[in-house]
Amino acid sequence: MPSPDIVREPPSFVKLEDVSVQFGLHNGTLALEQCSLSVKQGEFIAVVGPSGCGKSTLMRLVTGLWPATDGNVIVAGREVDGPHAEAGMAFQNPTLLPWRTVLGNVMLPLEIVRPHRDMLSKKRAAYEAKARHLLELVGLAGFEEKYPRQLSGGMQQRASLCRALIHEPRLLMLDEPFAALDVFTREELWVALQDLCSKLGQTVILVTHDLREAVFLAEKIVVLSSRPAHVVEEHLVGLPRPRTLDDLFSPRAQELIVNIRKQISTK
Repeated sequence: MPSPDIVREPPSFVKLEDVSVQFGLHNGTLALEQCSLSVKQGEFIAVVGPSGCGKSTLMRLVTGLWPATDGNVIVAGREVDGPHAEAGMAFQNPTLLPWRTVLGNVMLPLEIVRPHRDMLSKKRAAYEAKARHLLELVGLAGFEEKYPRQLSGGMQQRASLCRALIHEPRLLMLDEPFAALDVFTREELWVALQDLCSKLGQTVILVTHDLREAVFLAEKIVVLSSRPAHVVEEHLVGLPRPRTLDDLFSPRAQELIVNIRKQISTK
């Protein structure tokens, strides 16, 4: 029997093993080169690096939207060989359907992703209650019947997060979801996302150019080199949760931001 003093590390939920991606044949663009990365179950990581280094390519690999040229991509113990239902995604632009209400937009994945689409007609009331609960968690209670044009950019992005989570994916992929927003709305959404993830417990991979955002939200920050990208270093953030915006002025946060900025500017 194992000793009760042994603390077991949670298993890796996402693993990239010496992954390379080349676009085009022969002398095509090499986007990633022997890139290795491990994300534990329930961990929140941020991926940062120079513009055009391959951060979004990494996202497509993990979700199965693009195949690796070499190496292995493993999610939930299975090698990724195409799009899978483990991941929910939110992008820089909310991409809400303008002819659907907020509630209808949030419930859209339930019409597409199995097994939910097979049960939607029978369990619509339960699914609708779940959607309303998610909207309440992000401060959109009372806006369920509004249309996207009636919402601010920040409110649309909150709805987009709910849509990414409605089918209960174990992995949440965020590709610069707040980049188009003003700084005050962005910070407000950092707090909302932190609260949401603490309640739901998803594994999260965030791609961002904003180092303050990475430090506020992530437990680990992965720095990529310029193209062809590989992992330069992984930084443990080490700030207690829940975090406040004032924590970004702490010596630890400032040290991380300065050091990572130096790494990115020299890669």
